[in-house]
Amino acid sequence: MSLSQKVAQNTSIQIFGKIISTILGLLSLAIITRYLGAAGFGEYTIIVTFISFFAIIADLGLTLVTVQMISDPSANEGKILNNLLALRLLSALIFLGLGPVIVLFFPYGASIKIGVLITALSFLFVALNQIMTGIFQKRLTMNKSVWADIISRVVLLIGIVLIAYFKSGLMAILWVSTLSSAISFGIQFYFSRQFISLKLEFNRKIWSDIIHRSWPLAITIAFNLIYLKADTLILSLIKSPTEVGIYGSVYKIIDVLVTVPFMFAGVVLPILTADWLKKNTVRFQNVWQRSLDFMIILALPLIVGTQFVAKDVMVLIAGPEFIAAGPILQILILAAAIIFISCIFSHIIIAINKQKKIIGAYIFTSITALAGYLIFIPKYSYLGAAWTTIYSELAILLFAAYYAKRYTNVSLNLKITGKALLAAIIMGGVLCLLPDNFSATKLGLFITIIIAIATYTLALLVLKAINRADLKLFLPNKPSSTVLEINDK
Repeated sequence: MSLSQKVAQNTSIQIFGKIISTILGLLSLAIITRYLGAAGFGEYTIIVTFISFFAIIADLGLTLVTVQMISDPSANEGKILNNLLALRLLSALIFLGLGPVIVLFFPYGASIKIGVLITALSFLFVALNQIMTGIFQKRLTMNKSVWADIISRVVLLIGIVLIAYFKSGLMAILWVSTLSSAISFGIQFYFSRQFISLKLEFNRKIWSDIIHRSWPLAITIAFNLIYLKADTLILSLIKSPTEVGIYGSVYKIIDVLVTVPFMFAGVVLPILTADWLKKNTVRFQNVWQRSLDFMIILALPLIVGTQFVAKDVMVLIAGPEFIAAGPILQILILAAAIIFISCIFSHIIIAINKQKKIIGAYIFTSITALAGYLIFIPKYSYLGAAWTTIYSELAILLFAAYYAKRYTNVSLNLKITGKALLAAIIMGGVLCLLPDNFSATKLGLFITIIIAIATYTLALLVLKAINRADLKLFLPNKPSSTVLEINDK
């Protein structure tokens, strides 16, 4: 099987797995929101957001460095992964251990403070999982990770159903989430042993090399936190749990959506890194261009289609109590679409090892976004938070695109972008013809989504933005190399 076919097949498997895990995740979210209500879900959101600060800092850029380092053909993969695992465990224990201590100084209730302690354990397993994912990404065997994700989400869903039935409360939900994370880690660790026998190692030279590569990412991640999570944290300190819950329900959906670009970028990052090291500029540009086209084709209909169904989607997923989240979803879907595109540029910067160059951009964006949150959240609540988030994601996109272009000198073609935009407009025009409130019922919403997908796909085919061979990418047993036209020779 050619490299392009492997990429296509891996992407197809991940998309299929992501569809299944997304459905399971949304079912879990639907039960949690209905069981806890807006105020209870607000507490849940505060807990997860608070410990996320420490979990993301604990990453130290190691997740992306894992793929980058083991993609080097001359690398001693076993030693690198063993040392990465040890460093990852140490950083997770230190930073996740700080979360339950620091939350004691915040004006939250006892349930939130205890919840942070429980959730810290869940995030420890998530942190270790990310090293396993790097192994599967390099070998283009992400089906292992997909199975772990699906099984753990089935466990989570069953647990939440039982908790809601027996009315066991918020703490029980957090404990079953921890169990789900532990199961995912256990499965991935088992599968990883097919390729490498992982153990904890300390090699001063390797740790020094890892830290040298990761510290620019660690700094950007730290400033990333400010514009990614500060909105919810500030909202929780000055507004009610109900408002946090409404905002958090939308963010849950956005979080699900943005796993798609990072999943895809994770597949192509080892290829981009290897091509850059080998100075294979033709294939490097080809993979970059095709990846960007693919993300744009996915992002544009999200923006247009969500404007028609946002309120009904929130009611369907979270329940009638969350109808006020519809306008927030209409805004934040723009941020999600921007992330689809910026993710490709940011991974290009990692592939060419120019992480240090973009640190200033993250610092500037974080400081200005924080100022925006402090100014607009007290006055406009979650709407102020949402629009400031749009600003921050757009700023990062512009900075990342600038630096990626500057240090690669690659010329990108926006022809597909124009065709995808026209196809999205055509789709929007068709949706305008539907009767008012047509999507208010479950059946009407389903039909609306089907009409949107069919119209957009047909428009792309007519405009020759994609062709039939491209569509075969989504058939796991018949991969095609058209979407990522890569010269394997």
